Amino acid sequence: MSHSLKSVIMGAAVMAAPVLFAKSLPDADVVILGEIHDNPDHRAFQIQYLTALGPTAVVYEMLTPSEAEALQTVSRDAAAMVTAVDGFHWSNIAAYAQLLADSHVIIGAALPRDAVRAAFSDGAAAVFGAGAQAYGLAENVPEGQLERRKRLQFDAHCAAMPLDMMGGMVEAQRVRDAHFARRVLDAVDQFGAPVVLITGNGHARTDWGVPSYLARVAPDMKVFAVGQSEDGQISGVFDQTVDAPAVDRPDPCAAFR
Repeated sequence: MSHSLKSVIMGAAVMAAPVLFAKSLPDADVVILGEIHDNPDHRAFQIQYLTALGPTAVVYEMLTPSEAEALQTVSRDAAAMVTAVDGFHWSNIAAYAQLLADSHVIIGAALPRDAVRAAFSDGAAAVFGAGAQAYGLAENVPEGQLERRKRLQFDAHCAAMPLDMMGGMVEAQRVRDAHFARRVLDAVDQFGAPVVLITGNGHARTDWGVPSYLARVAPDMKVFAVGQSEDGQISGVFDQTVDAPAVDRPDPCAAFR
């Protein structure tokens, strides 16, 4: 872990070192480890967490089911994983090589792009199929929450698309969150607890991300969600927040100016 990485547990004392993991790991069936995808300190924290927790399986937003299946026979070695993921769809998947090497069972949760596009136009429930009602996808997003989520999507897409189109983006997010939850539940059923989900912070948030869907369909399941911020900045509600320095990256909105 980077020397500058620190953990803050809901305003309580700072968890300053990985050696404290053994005393502070949650009693959970599912641990959701959020991240900003290009921050190496966030992955360093996840690697420490997997080592301490020893999950039965790790579900990855970054992998399709077929990609994950292909990795099951690869040697649990980071160098071997770098070679094995060459050509996979996620742009910086090689950066996850150590995490993959530390995962006893690797499960892919990525939805096909055409399914995500269909949710944008047809709605999350239509794409999710059987179980949509149980997961709450047949219900409308509460108006206040919908407006907040549309604004977040608008800002995330650099205001390059009309605000009134962001409802489709929210539907695409909903179907992905529910699908990730379903893959997590399948993993718990097949391999037992604890299971870890590696995903972006937006999916890890407890107010409307993956944990909210797990609460609907498996209310007795113990879920713990970690969000990873940069320089103390993060959007959403989490059971634990972990902070790291911001990455020096190009302005993602520069191309739209």
